Amino acid sequence: MLDLGFVRANLPQVEEKLRARGADPAILLGDFLVLDRSRREAITMAEQAKARRNELSQQIGTLRKAGPDGAEEASALMEETRALKEKLEELDRTAAALDEQLRQALARVPNLTRDEVPGGASESDNVVVKTWGETPAFDFTPKPHWELGEALGILDLERAAKLSGARFAVYMGAGARLERALISFFLDMHTRQHGYTEVLPPFIVNSKSLFGTGQLPKFADDLFCCSDADAGAAARGEYKDSDHWLIPTAEVPVTNLYRDEILDGALLPISLTAYTPCFRAEAGAAGKDTRGIIRQHQFQKVELVKFTRPEDSDAQHEQLTRDAEEILEALNLPYRRVLLCTCDTGFSSAKTYDLEVWLPGQGLYREISSCSNFDAFQARRANIRYRPAAQGAKAKPEFVHTLNGSGLAVGRTWVAIVENYQQPDGTITIPEALRPYMGGINTISREK
Repeated sequence: MLDLGFVRANLPQVEEKLRARGADPAILLGDFLVLDRSRREAITMAEQAKARRNELSQQIGTLRKAGPDGAEEASALMEETRALKEKLEELDRTAAALDEQLRQALARVPNLTRDEVPGGASESDNVVVKTWGETPAFDFTPKPHWELGEALGILDLERAAKLSGARFAVYMGAGARLERALISFFLDMHTRQHGYTEVLPPFIVNSKSLFGTGQLPKFADDLFCCSDADAGAAARGEYKDSDHWLIPTAEVPVTNLYRDEILDGALLPISLTAYTPCFRAEAGAAGKDTRGIIRQHQFQKVELVKFTRPEDSDAQHEQLTRDAEEILEALNLPYRRVLLCTCDTGFSSAKTYDLEVWLPGQGLYREISSCSNFDAFQARRANIRYRPAAQGAKAKPEFVHTLNGSGLAVGRTWVAIVENYQQPDGTITIPEALRPYMGGINTISREK
């Protein structure tokens, strides 16, 4: 969430940044200045009424001490005090209502992208900043993962549809082993080599957690809600903290670990990694990626999350992105790093790199990780602060910067291995770095 004071003082700049995202400031902010002015006026009047009430209380006390001669005058002042009490309650209600309107308006405003983020109207305006690895040269026509998986008996989409419907998958035999191996490999590399602390969080969270990372209220329709939640009402900004939702990514519970806390600045940066299943309704994905397992309602992911001081967040963003890239390099999977343009940058992000892996069976690069710096946007929504260590115990708490990225999306890495390591006979060679996790399986052949 943006800082109210910043928006007030820099409204033209905020509106320009929103237009660069393809958003209409008039729709998002509405009568922001009118609301803010009315709210501040109500607060000022309430403060004046409180001051007058306190003044009258002192006068009444003095008159009562004066005896019968001051009783009549004290009675008149008490009548004014009662009137002020009613006026004060009305002003407080007005200020609270206006404050809620402003809060709801700001809750729907995306983060402001960094100045170095390229302008653009769609993903075609994203900028490739790095390419790594040689795309494999086959002396046969490479197949997509859904054909390979079915032929090898390691991926069953038909039975998954019978169990759950479209956009679900069943992994079988070595296919299931490969998924599990990738999870363990990712976590081991991030904890042993990159210095992250592993977390296993809940897979169900409350509304306040989803608000903190920016999924609510804007993306309610893309979430799976439990029976105590109403996605339609949540999209309108009407939800209870006691509602429950399946997580769309481990970013949500891991970032909210420190919600409403003040961290010791000496402990920053804090780097956490977590494996979780992820659940997404994909409400806006009708007709997209209907074949294979690129876009699923349920998938596995290993997430990287960092909490940093503002002055360190740029360097930590680069480091987090490198941590994800090193997984791809260890598996010898060709990829590219892409800097997203303003209109393709996510709601909560100030700057995002996408890592896109080469899929020869489809002849294109596909996103496998999205590494974002959120600045203080999520921290302000979730009230995550730190106390600067150099300034001592009396230092004023400041908002941390939060960062996260996939390290990596497990299913899409599964796809990349199956397609990049396919052989002329239809078998799949296991990357050397992954073999210790595969229980002696170096090649995936047809399941008997």
